[in-house]
Amino acid sequence: MDLDYEKLGMKSGLEIHQQLDTRKLFCRCPSLLRKDEPDFIVKRRLHVVAGESGEIDVAAAHEAEKGKEFTYEGYNNSTCLVELDEEPPHEINQDALHTVLQIALLLNCKILPISQIMRKAVIDGSNTSGFQRTVLIARDGFLETTVGRVGIATLCLEEDAARIIDKEKGIFRLDRLGIPLVEIATDASILNPSQAKEAALTIGEILRKTKVKRGLGTIRQDVNLSISGGQRIELKGFQDIRNIERAIEIEIARQHQLIKKGKSIPEVRAVNVDGTSRFLRPLPGAARMYPETDLPLLKISRQMIDSAKKNLPKKEKEEKIEGLNNEMAALLLKRNKIEEFKELLHVIKNPQLIAKTLLLFPKEIASKEKKTIEQIEKILNRDVLGNVLEDVHKGKIKESEIKHVLTAIVKGRSYKGIVGAKNEELENIEEKIVKIIKEKPGLSKNAYMGLVMKEFHGKISGKEASEVIRKNLK
Repeated sequence: MDLDYEKLGMKSGLEIHQQLDTRKLFCRCPSLLRKDEPDFIVKRRLHVVAGESGEIDVAAAHEAEKGKEFTYEGYNNSTCLVELDEEPPHEINQDALHTVLQIALLLNCKILPISQIMRKAVIDGSNTSGFQRTVLIARDGFLETTVGRVGIATLCLEEDAARIIDKEKGIFRLDRLGIPLVEIATDASILNPSQAKEAALTIGEILRKTKVKRGLGTIRQDVNLSISGGQRIELKGFQDIRNIERAIEIEIARQHQLIKKGKSIPEVRAVNVDGTSRFLRPLPGAARMYPETDLPLLKISRQMIDSAKKNLPKKEKEEKIEGLNNEMAALLLKRNKIEEFKELLHVIKNPQLIAKTLLLFPKEIASKEKKTIEQIEKILNRDVLGNVLEDVHKGKIKESEIKHVLTAIVKGRSYKGIVGAKNEELENIEEKIVKIIKEKPGLSKNAYMGLVMKEFHGKISGKEASEVIRKNLK
């Protein structure tokens, strides 16, 4: 979209929530998501509570008006009375605290020596208690991007929400409730969609150097944004970081039109797969926060900070990948493709080819087909690329044909049909080679090679031609 973000006065910030790879934050239960049938269920109705200011938060009031009853599923040996809000929280998990201190240091933050654990009113069913525990660990940090510094406003340690099983029926599972999260909130110094994506990728790179969980659903990104004359909007639910840029572009264009009509309002919006968004709830404010009365003040000593520094990962250290130069490895990291790259190494041991297939071919196809890279990568997902590279490994597809095959898939042809057509073509070529040998018997293998390569003009490789000739000269 052709928008002048500076002229529009765009301001934006990120909120990134990342699960830590430890036991739960306020009990000793494992941070384990389960697929088996739960051992028990409980049902609750949640009630709104006034915050520290004495006011009721508008977002909490919005949820309370629905009057829903919620069902919670649990397990006898991996959930406890803390998740059920039937027992006070235990002392904060020191392993999780250590990891968050490392993240704070990597983001150049000032760590608070004393902090109050707070309750954040949340009555959409995601917490049995009607609130989420959170504690401010550090603030006033920064990270560098190619277009300028982005400030880190706050860094908090908090507990994750219960896992949604059926949103419409209000069914949640307690296995995720209480898993430690680090919440990183930048200030509003992000000035365009591209910088937002770069900042999110940079934070992700830093987080991966510490003790965090990996995989789908372990990290969530939200975007806060506004333009001159408009209200602040929060976009929630980015599972795929590649969607941030497009979603911001669409929302800025929407806000621009709403401001002209005098209809811009503060709200939280859920992001759809195509980058559009839908109303979720009113924008919450400070009224939802009040102190946690079951836990003492959190004190962070100099000894704890020194311990976090002791094994601190180096920010300057790039991830080394055998078989790739530093530039290609850095590009994989920047495009958030490291995990896909490592998965594809199990399919074919050719790092250079995998990197080209992940990074270069989709970009070239996007340019040629006049599509966005996001549209191309949605079609050419890791399963599609895995199938293609597996067939390269098996000899069914030549390396030189990968881009052609991927282009055909983008144009709507089925992969099975493409491979089938190729095999049929090879069978026809073999029949013609046999015919050449029969029509001109007694020639040397090299002579037949010359005739075959001249006949087919690159439709068959020298290796394939040599094999067919050798087989038929016996």
